[in-house]
Amino acid sequence: MKTLNQAYQDFNFDALIGEQLRGSAQAINAYVECCQRHAGQHQAALLWEGKNGESSQWSFEQLDDASGKLANYFKSLGLKKGSCIAGLLPRTPELLITVLAAWRIGAVYQPLFTAFESKAIEHRIETAQTQLIVTNADQRPKLNSVKAPHILTVQADQASQDADFWTVLEQQPAGCEPEMLTFDDHFLMMFTSGTTGLAKSVPVPLKAVLAFKGYMTHAVDLRAEDSFWNLADPGWAYGLYYGITGPLSLGHSIIMDERAFSVDNALQIIRKYKVSNLTGSPTAFRMFFGFKEKFDASIKAHLRVVSSAGEPLTPEVIHWFNHDLGVNIYDQYGQTELGMVIANHHALEHYKKVGSAGYAIPGHRFAVLDKAHQEVELGGVGTLAIDCSQSPLFWFSGYGGNNRKSFVGHYYLTGDTVRLNEQGGVDFIGRADDVITTSGYRVGPFDVESTLLECEEVLESAVVGKPDPERTEIVKAFVVLKPQYAASAALMQQLQDYVRSRLSKHAYPKEIEFVANLPKTSSGKIQRNLLKQQEIAKAENMQKAV
Repeated sequence: MKTLNQAYQDFNFDALIGEQLRGSAQAINAYVECCQRHAGQHQAALLWEGKNGESSQWSFEQLDDASGKLANYFKSLGLKKGSCIAGLLPRTPELLITVLAAWRIGAVYQPLFTAFESKAIEHRIETAQTQLIVTNADQRPKLNSVKAPHILTVQADQASQDADFWTVLEQQPAGCEPEMLTFDDHFLMMFTSGTTGLAKSVPVPLKAVLAFKGYMTHAVDLRAEDSFWNLADPGWAYGLYYGITGPLSLGHSIIMDERAFSVDNALQIIRKYKVSNLTGSPTAFRMFFGFKEKFDASIKAHLRVVSSAGEPLTPEVIHWFNHDLGVNIYDQYGQTELGMVIANHHALEHYKKVGSAGYAIPGHRFAVLDKAHQEVELGGVGTLAIDCSQSPLFWFSGYGGNNRKSFVGHYYLTGDTVRLNEQGGVDFIGRADDVITTSGYRVGPFDVESTLLECEEVLESAVVGKPDPERTEIVKAFVVLKPQYAASAALMQQLQDYVRSRLSKHAYPKEIEFVANLPKTSSGKIQRNLLKQQEIAKAENMQKAV
């Protein structure tokens, strides 16, 4: 196995273009990279599981044919290079066909997550100036109050004015020449998750395809013989970047499960397809751990590597995967704005520290900056930044294409607080606005949350700073218990004592509130900011009452 340092030394941007792409920096098309170049291999491109128990396989040739027909329909409406086409669809073949058809004509594909309601949809399509939305009968009512020039519906109601998806395809020829673009042209229109304020647009240029391949190759270690499944929804960055674009660009099949996520559904897929390479979010893997008794020894026979992104993994989840399932699960770090840029790499040899996000993926360089935007030394704490001047695979140009408030000099500031550890890797502490200051100490919520999750009774936890006149803030935990356990004062004391003994005397939660569930973004990230705002509002109301 190659070492990480060797991969850094061997990295050559120009050579990579020739090795990894059918196109070039001046002539590239995402549909060509993710479909056309692999047609003729006579292998499955899509393995699909429907919500009603149906299943199907689609070859690259079949997707090539269907996307050509839909692309010709798009062109008949006047859509062309640079037009924005949105998909408000569940994980179905129609979603993948829409993505490929949009790319084929040089259009920009915009994902709309199916949990969005009309207000969230309206903001996104107005900002992106979306020309067409492809949806289905279930999602269609959300668009009744939304202004969109064109709507194409799967199983359109005959009484509506919508064109029907499959009827349209039957009326079009399959041949459609791809529109060649450059590395700087956009092919995706993403939006940040919007945990604070309105979601901001993140246009993604075609250069990113090369970066996506790097993550799949080095960090995920996707091999030709792997059965690969990304649990994330393609309505969000991780699912679209690395559940569709990345693997298909490597000629690898993908799995789509239309059903809502559950441990039982996931286990069925993992067993049916003998999944060997699994990626997803810590939320999903915490749920696996919460129902670990459902995972039998048969899974060990085929599960080879697991990758996690979105939030740091907790030690007990890592331990369970490693010791009970015999597989390494590694933390990896990225953002919608960056893709994945830091990782514990499955395909490269380097020191792996539990709880660390790892090291820069080849083609990137990170730095940890202090408040004066100077790089800290080993052991220092500060803001994680990407050194754009030494990151040839870096592709983000700013929100909306030109809003560069997150850039300082040649650095992009992620807004995450991290520690530059002794090995030169990154230990995640928290979002800059998540870090708790209590009695002069800075406490990362993740440390407390992961310690609470070591307790048998705890299914999920979220930790925030609660305003306190004496200590600035106190550590408060919101805890979701497993179904078989009941909240009590005795259990609260037990959890507090455990954290105090395991973590530190200043970092244990002085307050614990037992809740039925935690607020999360649609992509599954815990919204600590909502919990914190709730505590701030309570404190302000108490002051007014006094």
